Amino acid sequence: MPRFAANLSMMYPELEFLERFDAAARDGFRAVEFMFPYAFDASEITARLESNGLQQVLFNAPPGDMDKGERGIACLPGREAEFRQGIESALRYADALKCPRIHVMAGLVPAGIERAAVRPTYVANLRWAAQQAARQGVDVLMEPINTRDIPGFFLNRQDHAHELLGEIDAPNAKVQMDLYHCQIVEGDVAMKIRQYLPTGRVGHLQIAGVPERHEPDIGEMNYPYLFKVIDEVSAKCGWDGWIGCEYRPARGSVPGGTSAGLGWLNNWR
Repeated sequence: MPRFAANLSMMYPELEFLERFDAAARDGFRAVEFMFPYAFDASEITARLESNGLQQVLFNAPPGDMDKGERGIACLPGREAEFRQGIESALRYADALKCPRIHVMAGLVPAGIERAAVRPTYVANLRWAAQQAARQGVDVLMEPINTRDIPGFFLNRQDHAHELLGEIDAPNAKVQMDLYHCQIVEGDVAMKIRQYLPTGRVGHLQIAGVPERHEPDIGEMNYPYLFKVIDEVSAKCGWDGWIGCEYRPARGSVPGGTSAGLGWLNNWR
């Protein structure tokens, strides 16, 4: 059976962030992920994880200035020093939270610049990040993101991500395969799972309903079928990763709305 991690950046939005760990544990989750921990001291998060018996399985490296529209700086020439400082900060949190993987957002291709022109910067930055992370047994993940949610994002397709992995050439550099983004950009999701999961280069999966990014039982994707495909492929290739529930609950603004929308998970269990 797939192992599911609650995404605390999107789920339980009616609660303060640190209260979401308690809520996830009450709903039966044994692992969590979120976007950014940096607004909190690592000890505060660690206490919530330990008191609830939760495992931290993923968070993001610093993304640049989100308020100014930045969505990562890994592909931006001239920002290498800032990028390295962000990776060093992320690794300190990973050590404190015992988190085995960090997602490094690629960033937006600067206006007027061809995508190919920033590729060397991205590859060099990811290679450096993977080398640093390897020292403490951490994987560095890249995530293809659809161009509807983030226009201009450097990385959009699974084949592009896996091509870049070959160039980065680091065993702990892997793909974060979000089935929501994959469906919007490419479709044919079941075959993408069958193609890429056995490679050993998929470090994490994420899910959400398409197109509204609500619960996985809302929208056009047949997740019960996809979960069976993941189980089938995992049994053959030994993939034992986590599936992050990175969705916005349809009733998230209502107290208890996230929990009320977990019928899909309870049915699968």
